[in-house]
Amino acid sequence: MRNPIISILLTGLCLSVLVTTGCARKSNRTTKVTVAGEATTRVEPDAAVLVLSVVTQSAQAITAQQENARKSDAVASAVKNIAGSNAEIKTSDYTLQPQYDYRENRLPKIVGYDARNTVIVTTSDLKNVGAVIDAASGAGANSIDSVSFVLRQTSPARGQALADATQQAMNKARSIAQALGGRVLRVVEENEGSTVAAESQAYDMAARETTTKMRPTPITAGQLSIRSNVQLIVEIES
Repeated sequence: MRNPIISILLTGLCLSVLVTTGCARKSNRTTKVTVAGEATTRVEPDAAVLVLSVVTQSAQAITAQQENARKSDAVASAVKNIAGSNAEIKTSDYTLQPQYDYRENRLPKIVGYDARNTVIVTTSDLKNVGAVIDAASGAGANSIDSVSFVLRQTSPARGQALADATQQAMNKARSIAQALGGRVLRVVEENEGSTVAAESQAYDMAARETTTKMRPTPITAGQLSIRSNVQLIVEIES
């Protein structure tokens, strides 16, 4: 005759095995997948960046330096008057270099000095870019190095492009999860990047009219292309 205590223990052991087996069958498996999304959009620029330089030459270093300082101050004042108080003007480079006369069988001889003061002007008034160039050149800027149209980091267009790329990546993740008969649990890792194809326009000082009345410089902003890329590592339960 079987001992009642042993029967109870055996019954409990069997129930434990059944419960454990049932839990094992119900356990879900998780998988990590990597998905990517990309979004491209075209927008209007919201700022213009002008690189202007004042270059002066003289036989004496102090003369080239002082003449450059005078003209640079005049350029800064003229740009501020035209571009307004919201424009940002800052010096990006300043050099004072000797110029040499190289002759055969002789040591190089200093024949003069070049002083160069380069400033960067950033303005949000895109319709006034040509007027800024004219004012700067009229005040003494004799090298307009570049004119670029850009998109500021705070532009809503950047955020929208990033959101579109992220949504595309998440849609891919949900499609993979559905194919596996599961669902997306969470985003484990996220990497993002974006590029803006900025247009630039060169400006040739030699092309300006030499008459007293000069035509305004025509500058057209055009559009910019924003490309955002997002890579997600997501955990899928299946």
